[in-house]
Amino acid sequence: MKPTSPGSVDAREQLLTLAQEGHTVYMEDREPWRIGKLTDDYRQSAVLILFGALDEIPSRYHEHGEGPGRDLDVLLVQRSATLRSHPGQVAFPGGRLDPPDGDVGEVMTVPGGEVSAPHVRGALREAHEETGLDPQGVEVLGTLNPVPLPISNHMVTPVIGWWQSQSEVDVVDHAESSLVFRVPVLDLINPAHRYYATVTRGNETYKSPAFDVRVNETGETVTVWGFTGIVIDRILEWLDWSVEWDHNDERPAPM
Repeated sequence: MKPTSPGSVDAREQLLTLAQEGHTVYMEDREPWRIGKLTDDYRQSAVLILFGALDEIPSRYHEHGEGPGRDLDVLLVQRSATLRSHPGQVAFPGGRLDPPDGDVGEVMTVPGGEVSAPHVRGALREAHEETGLDPQGVEVLGTLNPVPLPISNHMVTPVIGWWQSQSEVDVVDHAESSLVFRVPVLDLINPAHRYYATVTRGNETYKSPAFDVRVNETGETVTVWGFTGIVIDRILEWLDWSVEWDHNDERPAPM
């Protein structure tokens, strides 16, 4: 495990504050994105937003390189192109809750306060199944408010995690994921990597923050957009880790 730096210690404290005040992170306060509404039979889901000390592969972006968060990375997966739901999209590890995760309404206490126990269990279980990470090495700090994802009729709870004891990760099931990779926070805040991804439905055009990031293991560039792009954008803004980027740059989303 990589030794903890003073910067990552400070960053953990900021992430803990984020977890304690997760109800103040708004997802729908700027650009329109939601397409449709949830139906009464929506499903409960959870995703793991896992921050850890930057691995041995550094960021290529060094401007604005001081301060908390700059020596961290985030764990992401790229969904298999053969999936019916969100094929090929980059996402946080996670998925639907299963009965063994417990009954919605059950709570547990974590450093950020009381949170939904089934959503925490579900996020860790799914992350293990998708990436092989050891859940015992993840300190759950807290959760953000649930976010509606109408296109797949899910209510998604983001779970904030701190990777205190890192483990090897990789694709576990290629039918589910094509890539598992870690993105330096510095690469996410690089203004050259940021724009709005747009989707047009009839006469309406919807947009979300997007990030072009390079996967170090393969050398390819992938785009983070949609739900995942919105959540990352809001977290970076809330933590004051973001830097100014061109909000007039709009490009069609990779569909």
